[in-house]
Amino acid sequence: MRAVGFTEHGGPEVLAVVELPEPEPGPGEIRVRVHGAAVNPADTLLRSLPGAMAATARPHLLGMDLAGVVDKAGPGAPFAAGDRVMSVVLPVRHAGGAYAEYVVVPAEWAVVVPAGIALHEAATVPMNALTALAAIETMQLKEGDVAGVTGAAGAFGGSFLQLAAARGIRTVADAAPQDEGPVQGLGATWTVPRGPEVAARMREAVPDGVDALLDGALLGADVLGAVRDGGAYAGLRKLGEPGTKPLPPAPRGISYRGFGVHDWFGRTDLMAEIAAALGAGRLSPRVAGIVPPEQAPRAHAALEAGGTRGRYVLDFS
Repeated sequence: MRAVGFTEHGGPEVLAVVELPEPEPGPGEIRVRVHGAAVNPADTLLRSLPGAMAATARPHLLGMDLAGVVDKAGPGAPFAAGDRVMSVVLPVRHAGGAYAEYVVVPAEWAVVVPAGIALHEAATVPMNALTALAAIETMQLKEGDVAGVTGAAGAFGGSFLQLAAARGIRTVADAAPQDEGPVQGLGATWTVPRGPEVAARMREAVPDGVDALLDGALLGADVLGAVRDGGAYAGLRKLGEPGTKPLPPAPRGISYRGFGVHDWFGRTDLMAEIAAALGAGRLSPRVAGIVPPEQAPRAHAALEAGGTRGRYVLDFS
C-alpha cells in the first residue's frame, strides 16, 4: 500500500511516499480503506520535533484523523465491510497514524459518517471536534455558561464554536477583521478583535468575565484577565508541552485545566454526538484543499506558513 512517511525529523521535505505492507485488524479493530487523511498542526510538530515518534515503526506515519470505507472488521468490531466511517488516530502508537491507504484502528475510535457527507470532508472533522468536546467536558461547561475562545477562526476554534452552540453555551471569540463574519457564522455570540488587548475586549463584551477560556492560540497569561474569579483556563495542549507558554500561579481562584485529546479516545458517546451534529448541519467540515500524497510536503508547508482556514486533506482514494 502507499503511505506518506519519514525516517528523519525535519522540515516538510522529509515527507515522502513509501510502499508498506497492508496491516491486518485484530479483535475489536477495523481496517479502513482510507479516502482522506487530514493534515493537522500536531502533525507538523511531530514531524519536526526530534524523538517525538520514537515509539513508532519506521518510516513514521503521521495523521490524526481519517475517513474511508471499512475493508475488514476483526472479531467483535461493531462495523461491517462497506461502512463509511471517520476516525481519530494516534500517530505516536507503534503502527503510526492516518497517512496511508489502509489503516487499522480500534472500533471505538470510529463512527459512521452521516449520509450526504463526502468522505474527504469527513476526514477534517474527528480530531478537531473530539478536542472541542473534550475541552467543554474538561472545563465543565453547561448550557447558559460563557466561554472565551482564542484562535477561533482556525479549524479547531470553529469546531468548538459550533459544538458549544449546539449545547447552549455562549461564546466570545477573537477574530481578525477578515474573519469576523465567518466566526459569527460559526456560532460565536460575541466577537472581539484579535491582538494584545483581547482579554480587555472580552471583558468589555462580558463584564463579569467568562466562565472558562479555551486558549486555542496558546496566548497563556495574556488572556487570563478575561476569566472571572473562580473560572477555568485550558490551553489547546497540556500544560508544559512544546509550544505552550509558562503560566503564573493561578490568580483569583482560576483553575488551570490542561487536557490531552488522546485521553478521550474511545468515548463513543462523544463520537456519536459529533456524527449527529455533522449530519444535522450543526457542525461544518472545513476543507482548505485536497492534494495527492505526493504533495504532503506542500500541505505541511502551507499549514506552517499560517493563515490556513480548514484542513488540507491527503487523497488516498
